This record gives sequence, C-alpha cells and structure tokens, in this order.
Amino acid sequence: MTDAALEVLRSVFGYDEFRSNQQEIIQKVLGGGDALVLMPSGGGKSLCYQIPAIVRPGTGIVVSPLISLMKDQVDALRLNGVRAAAYNSSLEPAEARKVLTEFTAGRLDMLYVSPERVLSDAFLRHLERTHRARADRGDTGGGSADNRRATGLALFAIDEAHCISQWGHDFRPEYVALGGLREHFPDVPLVALTATADPHTREDIRGRLGLRRADLFVSSFDRPNIRLRVVEKRNPRVQLRDFLDSHPQEAGVIYCTSRKRTEDLAAHLVSRGVAAAAYHAGLPADERVRVQEDFIADRVQIVVATVAFGMGIDKTNVRFVVHWDLPQHLEGYYQEIGRSGRDGMPAEALLLFGWEDVPRVRALIELAGDTERAAVELHKLNSMVGFAQALTCRRRVLLGYLGETMEDDCGNCDVCLDPPELYDATIDVQKALSCVYRVGERFGAGHVIDILRGSEKERVLQLGHDRLPTYGVGADLTVDSWRSVLRQLIHLGYLRQEMGQYPVLRLTPASAEVLRGHQTVTLARPRTKVRRDRARGPRGQGRRRQASGTLGQGGTGAVAAPGDREGQVAAAAGATDQGEAVFQGLRALRRTISEREKVPPYVVFHDATLREMAEVLPTTSEELLEITGVGERKLERFGDEFLELLRTHAAAD
Repeated sequence: MTDAALEVLRSVFGYDEFRSNQQEIIQKVLGGGDALVLMPSGGGKSLCYQIPAIVRPGTGIVVSPLISLMKDQVDALRLNGVRAAAYNSSLEPAEARKVLTEFTAGRLDMLYVSPERVLSDAFLRHLERTHRARADRGDTGGGSADNRRATGLALFAIDEAHCISQWGHDFRPEYVALGGLREHFPDVPLVALTATADPHTREDIRGRLGLRRADLFVSSFDRPNIRLRVVEKRNPRVQLRDFLDSHPQEAGVIYCTSRKRTEDLAAHLVSRGVAAAAYHAGLPADERVRVQEDFIADRVQIVVATVAFGMGIDKTNVRFVVHWDLPQHLEGYYQEIGRSGRDGMPAEALLLFGWEDVPRVRALIELAGDTERAAVELHKLNSMVGFAQALTCRRRVLLGYLGETMEDDCGNCDVCLDPPELYDATIDVQKALSCVYRVGERFGAGHVIDILRGSEKERVLQLGHDRLPTYGVGADLTVDSWRSVLRQLIHLGYLRQEMGQYPVLRLTPASAEVLRGHQTVTLARPRTKVRRDRARGPRGQGRRRQASGTLGQGGTGAVAAPGDREGQVAAAAGATDQGEAVFQGLRALRRTISEREKVPPYVVFHDATLREMAEVLPTTSEELLEITGVGERKLERFGDEFLELLRTHAAAD
C-alpha cells in the first residue's frame, strides 16, 4: 500500500515525499489500525486521512465541526480530481439526496459530515447498511479499481478532536457522542486529529473515542516561519498602526475578547482605509458567512474577531495574527497564531500584553463555578502570563509548555532578535514593596503608584497616605514605568494580586529578603514599541516537494524537518522587482480562475507555489509539474493558462 499512497501523494497532491511522520500514520491507517495524531496547523494533518481514504476500499467519513471548513476542503479535493462531497444542513433536499445516492453507490472517496449528522439515527442506520452490504459481498478491496471503490466505509476521521474533551480549549458538547462510532464500527479504522492537546486532553480523547490501543503520533509543534512578538500594551491603536505598516495589503486576523471591541476596532481600521470587518457569534449568521467568504476570497484584508473565528479557516496566505487582548491559555494562542503562515512563508504573531487583562480573565474563570476545571484553567492562564513575560526565547517557552524541548534559541522571536534591556532594579523594588507594606496590603497598583509618585489626588490625601515614608520616593519614574515594575514583581513572585472586585497587592514570603537588603532584583525595561522590520522565514527550504498542509494546499511543507534547526530560520531572500512582477501577475491570474471556478484563490494554488513559479519560470508542462503543489489534475485544468503567462515573462527575461 505504501507505493499506492506515494503515487497518490505525487499525482493528486503534487508532492514527491512525505514529511514528519505522515508516512507512518498513513501506513498504520492503511493497515486498518487506529491513530491519534497531534500535528500543528498547516503541518499536513489532512493528508493523514485523505490519502488512506483514497487508497482504501470504500468511502472515508470525515467528521468536521464547521460547514465552511467542509466546503473549502471539498472544493480543494475536487480540484485535485478527488471524489468528495459534504452532507450537512446547508444542502437543499434534492442535493442532499444526490450526495447520499453517490455515497451508497460507492462513487465517493470522502464524505464530510458534521458531528451532529454522523450519529443521527437515520444517517447512522444508513452507514451501517452500506458498510454491512460490503461485508456481505466479501469485498476486501481486491480486484479492479472500480471494485475497490465499492460501497462501504474506508475509515472515520475525527478532525479537531480536542473538541471532544472538556479539558480541551474548544470543548463542543456535540462531539461527546462520537465515542459511539467505535461501538458501531469496531472494524473500521478511526483516526483522531488535532493541532494542540496537553497530556490531560490527549488521554481524554483516547477514552472518549475508544482509542486506548491506538498509536499516538506527535509531530514537532515548531512553526519556525512564524515570528513571535510580545509588546507591553501602551496606546494599542498606535502600536497596531506601526505593526500594520510592516504588512501592507497583507491578510491578517486580529483577536479581541469582546464583541464590542471587535466592532470598534474594525470600524477604526475602516476609517483609516483598511479593508477590515468584524466577526463574532452575536452577528447574524448571513453576516458571519459574508465576512468569512470575503476574507477567504481576499476581498477583506483583516478580520477583527473573537475566538469564534478561525477553526474553519484554511486560508494559506494569512501573513499575521494579532492578539489585541490576552488569550486565556497557550493552547488557544498556539492554535490561533497557527492560522498564519500555513504556506510555509514568513508570518508574524503579535501579542499586545496588558497586565490589566489578567484579573479580568481570572475572574471569568472563577465565576464559572466548576472548581476542578477552574484550577486547571487558572494554571493555564498563569502559563500564558509566563510566556508573555518571558525574558528568554519565546519559542522555547511555548514548545516547552506543549511538551517539546528545543536545544537552541529560535532566532525568530523578539527576545532573540532584540533582547530586553536588563537593569539592577533593587532600589525601585524595595520602594514598591515597602509602599505595599505601609498601606497594609489593602490597595491596588494604581493607588500604590500614586503614593510612590507623590500624587495629590483627593483619595491619597483623605487617607493620610501623603504622610507615609514612601510618599513621593518614586517621583523619578513615570506611571507606566511603575506599572511595569509591579507587573514584573507579580510575575517573579514578590507580589501577588488578589482577585475580585478590588484586586489588591499583597507581599509574598519571597519579598522579605529583598526588603532586608539581602537579595538584589534584576528587571527588564518594558518593551512598548513595535519594530517595523519584516518577519523572517525558514531558510534552507530547498525544492523537495514535501507533503504539506491541508489538502496539500498549504501548511509548512517547505519548512525543514523537525530537529533540523541549522539553517531553518534566516532572513527571507528579497524578491527582485521582476520576480515580484511575475508573482503579482500570477496572483491576478489565480484570482480570475478562482472567481470562475467559484473557489477561494488559495484552493487553486497557494502563495508558496506561485512564488516558486515566479522564481523558476517553468515553460513546459513537465517543468510546471515539478513545482511544489502542482499535481496532474491541476496541471490538466490550469496548466495552459499559467504557462502562457510564465512563457511571456521568461521571454522578456
């Protein structure tokens, strides 16, 4: 079966070799085994079930959480010549009957369904009858290709499998019933896939899906083409403007925690001439669909959204993700930044970190009422804050949380590229800790700062705090500087911030040694400016046509294999004016084709494929077929149009 899988990889998806552990996963599923797959967004998860579904007899049933995601994947598969369809609530009755007829007749390689639909009584009975019919015929997949495509089930694939776990970062109740698939179809291979799952979530997935004996495949979570950057939130609109200046006309997502913030920020961007739109769960369904379709089709440049947006986005040319507010946990942060750079080209993730976000998020967790879950979520929040406050390589911190160890710094995060300035802050720290002690550990950061700076605010004077020994001793520092000092002291464990309506500061036992003068404290100068340098991508990409991201249409296929850190990250080679002109011409042609075919532009070819075309300038079908991401079906459908444009540029070179 390995030769058949490799042939599908080459002829259908346009890649010459597998990457990471795709081959091992595919072999396991082809042999009838179960698998739990953890692989980063854009890392090639989809191929792990799509290729077995094509090669194995019968139809692969793919459980997917979003109708929009099903549509994108089905469109891309069909362009590659794969017989795929979706069966969900968006279909008209006649169309739904047609899909079921094709499935029953064995004319589909893959059928995408929602979790609610796959276990509905009527559909489940249909699956059982269809599968049993194959078994009654004794169909084992032998004989001609047509016979091998006989009715029956090739496999079940559970995408976004973390949704089944209450400990996952995006729990969905409708996923819980999927555990029944193993009981109804014990002989059908089941593969569960997700981009992020901590050890607790992994075990929960195993138990709920009946995968106790399934092999676990964990790929490297490293996405070296994504630059990680965190700045302290000060005048965030100005900071965002500076950031967007380094990404002109590029697609991006900005995440906010509230619906109102998404609308306000989107309106602000539109007023500045940016093609932006808001997206959140409170919008009418047709408006959400319109925004998502406009973004996918490149009619909207930036989507400002809550976490309700993103799971169904396969758009490969998202060049940046901004977190306007602090994410609740690193799993969500990792999942969200992974929506950028899926084509392996340079991308950037910016987090605007404001300490004032922490009490708000913590209060939301504690208000949920579930003590056990709250303890887990508070631990995750603390890890998120630790990442934001890290003074060492951020990628090492992030991957360490996900259970992966990096031996060397990444060289593509703000800490590596621009290390924070450190200084001996012992005197400032003693002033701050002493002030907290003098006010009886009963006030918050704002009041402590007012005392340190010698403010004459009415409340300070009424309480007599202008008579404290610490009154005015910190007048040499700005309010923002003192806020940074207090935030770092909380992070370092010298202070703790009580949660509740009034988040007061309290000393910890660790502060005693500092107050006595027995310990020095080193702090970092706050980083508030957003550098405008371009994000760098991986070097040493070579031209091996590795299996890549979703449907072979995106992901990090050009990135060196995990563990091969040398040469992975460096400045991306600047495109020549001529090369850029070719690339833009190819993009325009792609847009024309996408509108004609009524599919997103990246489903035709993603940016990395167009960049390689612009660099190599192939002029024959054989040369075009060597370009990463160009399979036989797409060569047949679109080859002449792209070759005509490429030949024109090659003749002018």
